Amino acid sequence: MSLFYKSTRDDSVKVTASQAILKGLAPDGGLFVPESIPSFDKSLEELSKMSYKEVAYEVMKLMLDDFTEEELKACIDKAYDEKFDTDVIAPLVKADGAYYLELFHGATIAFKDMALSILPHLLITSAKKNDVHNEIVILTATSGDTGKAALAGFADVKGTRIIVFYPKNGVSPIQEKQMVTQKGDNTYVIGIKGNFDDAQTGVKKIFGDKELEKEMAEAGFQFSSANSINIGRLVPQIVYYVYAYTRLLADGEIKAGDKINAVVPTGNFGNILAAFYAKNMGLPINKLICASNENKVLYDFFTTGEYDRNREFVLTTSPSMDILISSNLERLIYRIAGNSAKKNSELMESLKNTGKYEITPEMKAQLSDFYGNYATEAEDAATIKKLYEDTGYVIDTHTAVAATVYEKYKKETGDDTVTVIASTASPYKFTRSVMDAIDSKYDSMTDFELVDELSKISNVAVPQAIEDIRTAPVLHDTVCEVNEMSSSVKKILGI
Repeated sequence: MSLFYKSTRDDSVKVTASQAILKGLAPDGGLFVPESIPSFDKSLEELSKMSYKEVAYEVMKLMLDDFTEEELKACIDKAYDEKFDTDVIAPLVKADGAYYLELFHGATIAFKDMALSILPHLLITSAKKNDVHNEIVILTATSGDTGKAALAGFADVKGTRIIVFYPKNGVSPIQEKQMVTQKGDNTYVIGIKGNFDDAQTGVKKIFGDKELEKEMAEAGFQFSSANSINIGRLVPQIVYYVYAYTRLLADGEIKAGDKINAVVPTGNFGNILAAFYAKNMGLPINKLICASNENKVLYDFFTTGEYDRNREFVLTTSPSMDILISSNLERLIYRIAGNSAKKNSELMESLKNTGKYEITPEMKAQLSDFYGNYATEAEDAATIKKLYEDTGYVIDTHTAVAATVYEKYKKETGDDTVTVIASTASPYKFTRSVMDAIDSKYDSMTDFELVDELSKISNVAVPQAIEDIRTAPVLHDTVCEVNEMSSSVKKILGI
């Protein structure tokens, strides 16, 4: 075993991969990052002959090297099974000159399934490896998709409970219905009167509450996280970028060593950070194209070097990206600060106190791998409509942000490198926004009438995840103020 994880805010913290997965967040509030990023030990040609599960093992074994081969393969087998509606797990679909990496074929029809199908198994294995006997309480904030994917992954998993906080008026109707109808004796869903950043900040505050941690331990509980701040979420996400490249290679679309671009719609920065890690492991990626919606805090950061959350929060049709504090960006900041916990801590303290920070010119120079841009609501809708009319292919609102930004990138640069666009959710998850974009005549239909109409025009069967919630009863109806989040957790746990 050679790879340890450090905290982005304290150089003295050093843990194994399984310990980092168990903790979720470092004690000092920092995020766990690998001391170094390992390189592939298989060639791209070898990887191109493998299935998704086999590629997953080859990538994840390098990052989670305190798991035995048997342990890791068992986790992978349990994750990528019949929960996915295709054996390929993450198909590539070519449309309008780009390759859409469909990451929504899992149980909850969003890309979060790719990591949250395996996280419960990584977590339970980690607990056994570290002789943890407490009940693990998964505490998560969601902007829409993480919540349902985490609930589905952890439902009725022995030795765990899961509590999900979501912004009551900040997710799509389908997203909310998916969460509030979730079965499982160990699942709890709470709407908060605030936005996602309020939920995320509240969860981080609970994690940092030492008094509560002590009460939890005395009652036989300990917290962990299913958010992308958990390295157990990030590592599985690296896999699908590697797999996408190897599919292009296997299909003769590229030759080994040819570079590709990756376009990722992102709010919390985890998904594109996984692509950055893939590049640093040896995947030939030319440009990491960071696509933002009208909450364009990341676009402004890549343009100016200043991160500033002091702005109006915009509710958009791509709600999973309605975020002003991009938690995973801290992992990149730590890296471009020369892996300096001191420098990173100073910047994060500035963010906490003033709502902004500015990186040095030397740090900004290290961001040349990235290109940032954003899409307006009108551009987003126009992209959905045009792609459908030109090709018959229907994408969701988040993927449309990425497709829009990719067109801007091509126009600015003339770069015609083979490009993979991360398609992060099924259009069925955001049916009303998608159908409104295609034609305003659908405006008077109910949500489920729109579902059936989308199936007709796209020639894609309604996913089981949607069929399951048509008549499902609401099982979770709790709503609380932001300052009541901690007491809500205590009430659930009986402490």
